[in-house]
Amino acid sequence: MPANPPGSETCSGDAVEGFAAVDFWLAREVLQRGIGALFAVAFLSSLNQFPALLGEHGLLPAPHLLAWVRAEPRRRKLLRPTLFRFIRYTDTRLRILCIAGIVVAVLLVAGVPQLGPPWVPMLCFLALWLGYMSIVSIGQTFYGFGWEMLLLEAGFLAAFLGSRDQPPATVVIVLFWWLVFRLEFGAGMIKIRGGSEWRNLTALMFHHETQPMPGPFSRQAHLLPAWFHRGEVLGNHFAQLVVPWFLFAPILGLWVPGPVPAIVGTVAAGIVVATQLWLVLTGNFAWLNWATVVLAFSAVSVPAASHASLPLPWLVATCAVGALYLVLSWWPAQNLAARRQLMNASFNRWQLANAYGAFGTVTKVRIEYVIEGTLDRDPDAASWREYGFKGKPGDVNRIPRQFAPYHLRLDWLMWFLPLGRSLDDWFATLLVRLLEADAPTLRLLAADPFDGAAPRWVRVISYRYEFTTRPDHRETGARWMRDQRRVLVRPVSLSSLGGSATR
Repeated sequence: MPANPPGSETCSGDAVEGFAAVDFWLAREVLQRGIGALFAVAFLSSLNQFPALLGEHGLLPAPHLLAWVRAEPRRRKLLRPTLFRFIRYTDTRLRILCIAGIVVAVLLVAGVPQLGPPWVPMLCFLALWLGYMSIVSIGQTFYGFGWEMLLLEAGFLAAFLGSRDQPPATVVIVLFWWLVFRLEFGAGMIKIRGGSEWRNLTALMFHHETQPMPGPFSRQAHLLPAWFHRGEVLGNHFAQLVVPWFLFAPILGLWVPGPVPAIVGTVAAGIVVATQLWLVLTGNFAWLNWATVVLAFSAVSVPAASHASLPLPWLVATCAVGALYLVLSWWPAQNLAARRQLMNASFNRWQLANAYGAFGTVTKVRIEYVIEGTLDRDPDAASWREYGFKGKPGDVNRIPRQFAPYHLRLDWLMWFLPLGRSLDDWFATLLVRLLEADAPTLRLLAADPFDGAAPRWVRVISYRYEFTTRPDHRETGARWMRDQRRVLVRPVSLSSLGGSATR
């Protein structure tokens, strides 16, 4: 950090006084570096998982999707922008894209592009935005999460934060407040309009136990008394329905003299950060919570030494972005007021000015699908061994690990399976890959009980999982108890699933 904060000096050249958020130099530092770090995690997650999940021999091969789109011109509008529409997809090209994305993101975290003129970090963030959109657009159900579009939108806005030789533009900082507002207020309204558990304050009596991927402290949070959980829900409603409005308080500084408006905005940001850190501590929601923490810093102001101005060309560029968002925001604003509010919805192909929200209803019972395999010839008399996943519950004695902000995509999709009416197509292919002892697929798991050997049979068992009480834990050492066992998929072999036909 320099002795004088960026933006404390007056910019030289053609300039227009005002329109510069001189007291938000720290906000820009956190936004640029934080969003860069999140892109690095996202590209790393794709580098490690995309080929096995969606690659040439993946569970849902992206080349099949691209071929389906190219076969019929009318289908092209169904595919969001992606570089792989113009160049043939290969796993090697996907890996090159991910590695390039990681390099650019790390440079932004280090602050290197920000040392140049404003168009240098702009081009870097736009490259990350377009590069990651190219992956998300062909990611199908494995990339169907709200935090994907959140990262894309944040990356686009970060492109117009400028460089360190000038202050950030006020219009861009305000657009970040609008993003946090849609993210938090949208989530709050989804809950109020959703399940009754959010209105009768019982939602968090279930959520810590039934959330997609518990963390190491989720069990302790679940075992807290009922009055605490009711307080959690009330705190959540306050943080998501009331606090977001105060993020805009610094705008009042144009008419209200003194530091109060800026202080109110900073306090509101602090409340958002505190509630998100509690969610980080008690769960694994990929980069959703960390992204919210980073974005909330957009409302944190620190007085600069002196006023500054923006070069006229950059002012014109940022105002153009503001005008674009003024138009695009009509649809998400309508959605916030709609009785049938959409959750995690995009209203344009470029995934800008999106609608956000999560957990409008809370699952009351946790059902887990456990995959088992055997080397024995006779499945009826076989000794079965369980495949271990990295994040989702399996072994009842294992403490859940902290993975966020890293995203374990297969584990998340495994949580969704019991919520559907039937098994997804990718799950049948997963069973085939396990029967083939496919190495890329096995690397997605925490434990292969056969050390690379191909099992003769696999099956799927359904269990109800619950956290153990304190007395049960002291007696058995287990973190989970599971019961209501039933065979979901009877023993199947490679020949019965037609493994070779899926390649």
